[in-house]
Amino acid sequence: MHTLKAGDKIWVITWLHQGNREVLQVHPRSDPKRALTGVFATRSPDRPNPLGLHPVTVLEIAGNRLRVEPIEAIDGTPVVDMKPVIVC
Repeated sequence: MHTLKAGDKIWVITWLHQGNREVLQVHPRSDPKRALTGVFATRSPDRPNPLGLHPVTVLEIAGNRLRVEPIEAIDGTPVVDMKPVIVC
């Protein structure tokens, strides 16, 4: 059994709730000067799969709240799950 503590590396799995599920190609970084590229080759939140995977470090634990960084998610993005990083 593992007790989570500050400094631990974890994976945060989020639900990209504002992404468009119908989009298969985007201009990278929303720059129309860049060629259309398949969403799976970009970091676009517009993609058929709504799950986001974020490697983060736990900074602080206060009750049932974690403060982590860095994370590429907008405020209010639902967290689906968290998993500890296991080094084999």
